[in-house]
Amino acid sequence: MRRLFVLLLMFCTLPAWADSYDQLYKVAGWPEQRAHFNDALKAAQQRYRNSLPPAVYQALVDNSNQRFAPQAMDQRAEKRLRETLRDPSPALQFFQSPLGMKIVNAELTATRADQLAKNAQGLPHIEADATRQLLIGHLAQALPAKEAGAEISLAIAGVAADSLSQMIPGLMGGASGQGMLDGQRERLMKQIAADMNNTLLYVYRDLSDPELEEFSNFAESPEGKAYYQAALAAIRAGLAVGQSASSLAPGQ
Repeated sequence: MRRLFVLLLMFCTLPAWADSYDQLYKVAGWPEQRAHFNDALKAAQQRYRNSLPPAVYQALVDNSNQRFAPQAMDQRAEKRLRETLRDPSPALQFFQSPLGMKIVNAELTATRADQLAKNAQGLPHIEADATRQLLIGHLAQALPAKEAGAEISLAIAGVAADSLSQMIPGLMGGASGQGMLDGQRERLMKQIAADMNNTLLYVYRDLSDPELEEFSNFAESPEGKAYYQAALAAIRAGLAVGQSASSLAPGQ
């Protein structure tokens, strides 16, 4: 009887949980960030147009469009978020708050195509007093920003890898290929970490010190850590990290 009650309770609450995950995915700005990634991907594709043979370039476009199809990315990312985050309610409550909405808006503004183009040569140096530097330091430790940044950079920079492997089998495969990828990931994370504080000072420049402290407190809390760990897993799933283009069925 007890097991039956638990199952009934689970089925009764499942739609509400599904709604909470969907709300969190949307209120935290995931669809917009995915759209910004696709804008950056298109720009990267154009950069390859004049440097690759036409056949290789077309394979690059076809493979990257399949891997990073918007609907498939959203489905993979939200599925992993559901699988990884046990309770979406604390994060949903935080991002629905005025501060949470302000944070999401700051992040979405920073990743818009016009802003990325504006800061292509590097972000301006942001001056901050000791208190604000301390707050940003805590935030930099709590957010998986360097890990997420490395995965996104690798995804965009590596749009030609599958195409080259397709035309020259074995070129990018095997243990040596994975070793190169891991090495690039480590280098990128070190590069991102070196300028992380200034990056966060710039992105969250419109947040007051008390708002930064509240943000940091959430990110450092058990609920915040659970969300950001799940978020990193969702980013990797959305980008299909570790999967070849051939393993991704259309629409997957």
